[in-house]
Amino acid sequence: MAAAESPHGALDVADLSAEQAAEEAPWLVAEIQRHNVLYYEKSAPEISDADFDALFQRLQAIETRFPELRTAESPTQQVGAAPAAGFAKVRHRVPMLSLGNAFDDADVREFDARIRRFLNLAEGDEVALVAEPKIDGLSASLRYENRAFVQGATRGDGSEGEDITANLLEVAAVPRSLPADAPDVLEVRGEVYMKKSDFRALNERQVAAEKKAYANPRNAAAGSLRQIDAAITGERALDLFAYGWGEVSGALAETQAQALAQLAAWGFRVNPQAARCTTVDEALARYREIESARATLDYDIDGVVYKVDRLDWQIRLGTVSRAPRWAVAHKFPPEQATTILNAIDIQVGRTGALTPVARLGPVTVGGVVVSNATLHNEDEIARKDIRVGDTVVIQRAGDVIPQVVRVVTDKKRGKKWPFPKACPCPLKTPTVRREGEAKTFCTGGLACPSQQIERLKHFVGRDAFDIEGLGGKHVETFWADKLIATPADIFDLDRHRDALVEREGWGEQSVVNLLVGIEARRTIPLERFIFALGIPQVGQATGRLLARHYGSVVGWHAAMRQAATERAGNREETKKPELVGEAYADLCNIDQVGVSVADDLVGFFSEEHNLAVLDALEAKLDVVNFEAPAQDSPVAGQTLVFTGNLERMTRSEAKARAEALGAKVSGSVSKKTDLVIAGPGAGSKRTKAEELGVQVIDEDAWLDLIGAA
Repeated sequence: MAAAESPHGALDVADLSAEQAAEEAPWLVAEIQRHNVLYYEKSAPEISDADFDALFQRLQAIETRFPELRTAESPTQQVGAAPAAGFAKVRHRVPMLSLGNAFDDADVREFDARIRRFLNLAEGDEVALVAEPKIDGLSASLRYENRAFVQGATRGDGSEGEDITANLLEVAAVPRSLPADAPDVLEVRGEVYMKKSDFRALNERQVAAEKKAYANPRNAAAGSLRQIDAAITGERALDLFAYGWGEVSGALAETQAQALAQLAAWGFRVNPQAARCTTVDEALARYREIESARATLDYDIDGVVYKVDRLDWQIRLGTVSRAPRWAVAHKFPPEQATTILNAIDIQVGRTGALTPVARLGPVTVGGVVVSNATLHNEDEIARKDIRVGDTVVIQRAGDVIPQVVRVVTDKKRGKKWPFPKACPCPLKTPTVRREGEAKTFCTGGLACPSQQIERLKHFVGRDAFDIEGLGGKHVETFWADKLIATPADIFDLDRHRDALVEREGWGEQSVVNLLVGIEARRTIPLERFIFALGIPQVGQATGRLLARHYGSVVGWHAAMRQAATERAGNREETKKPELVGEAYADLCNIDQVGVSVADDLVGFFSEEHNLAVLDALEAKLDVVNFEAPAQDSPVAGQTLVFTGNLERMTRSEAKARAEALGAKVSGSVSKKTDLVIAGPGAGSKRTKAEELGVQVIDEDAWLDLIGAA
């Protein structure tokens, strides 16, 4: 499957209207999340790193220009994907974060400038960076207690990974025990990879055994490390470079470079290409040295990672929700190749968007054979004058499907391809492209089979109801045979037991297993129930926010209906939710929700057919009330507002410190606000807090409260 294109992908972010941005942001969220699952969880990515980075950068740009569209569910606030089934789950005591990306020298210089602004450093102050190759492998955490290796885990979604202890014990580079001077508790973070030479040998054995060859070393390493039978892992030549740490019972060192040296002294392999650079210019020079040596290395790398060397500064810089502020990955430019575009197919998504896909003559790009590429939309095809039969240049930066860069115009040209006027689904419903939009849509709505099927697939997906034995292929065939049409029908499949038993490839035990899996999901946590409904912009994190705020499905359902009624009576107000109504304002004031997400929620609850689906589902399910985990921070769970000028730390650092302690930081004061921290120059926010009776303290009292005075 080729990468899809954003609804308004042909427009620069600077040219997007607020309405267009509100439509595109949730699409980007859903698409990036899907590719995260394919890459991290299934080790089966569908698009190149360059394509993924383009989607991610566009979402970041939209959220920067329209901050109200940034939600907790956004991939810019998340890490990786949920851990796969088949392994026990491991909760990381210290989250395993992702990294922000830099794509050119200007991005790296801005990274350096952001550090200086955050820490309020003078221009001449030294900000040393450690530069090391970014290994294209699988991140893992190795936990040692009393200097013995006790547990290994994948990164997973950053908070929870898969227990791969037995598999890591088969990796020779993993020390079984540590020297006497190592701390009592040490979690080492590293990248598991397969050398290029070992990858070639593995594929030769696969072919000789008439088994499928791996596409690249990264997929081979991931597949080998995730073997249920650890003995198979032992047959594969895997290696590991240590690059960091999680929980530690004692200090490792004062700098990143010293810490790497300490890990090496304890028996871990660290990358010999890593180097400490005293200036950003030195770091960029090191990047070019590593890039030039890339072809000679016996392992794949896709960039260089820069980390602030001083560990005390790393602590002060902290993290955003998905990445540390003190590190960034400088990616290498994509690789290119030339081939023939043989045909163009259309794929229909869950929202009815039509995406053209190029079918290519197979070509090797960076050691990987590719045969499909995204063509994005009608405008992209016209802009590049892409025709069936053309010779085209494609590029990839990762390990899968590339994008078409341009047509080779001095070669024989092909035939122009007309964008279809009808959906390729069996109904052949007309397509429409609204003014100002890049995407073309099927007008069939829920009558379009492709959209119905994709919505049902989302409902049974791993992060939603996750029904054992009911995968995407089963959904397609059950829908085609009219066994299911809506989510509620899934919980009535026991009525079709006899028909299911008679189906090809099924049998009594298969049907029993399916029905048991369905029965097990009649009890579902509120946050998963909300996510499963597929409401635009409401993903896992937003579903959890809503569940935490409303507590029960009855409370949530009633509040949403009331908010929908209020919004229907005032569609014009977009800046002052309190003028719309109390329920609507309460929804908008939930941290990281806002007006855009609220409008998608009330839009869902304004449709009678959606309410009918909800009523039918709720009658068949036991939706478990949300229970918040216990917190011990003095501000955990509270909503804080910072106003005025802070003098002992920057506003960014204060907000980061509060969020790290489990607090929510809001930009406005309301009756839901628990505490206002006011510095010199505080104005209207302080006044409103005093009017509402919200406690106001100064910066010194704030630091004393959190134990940082």
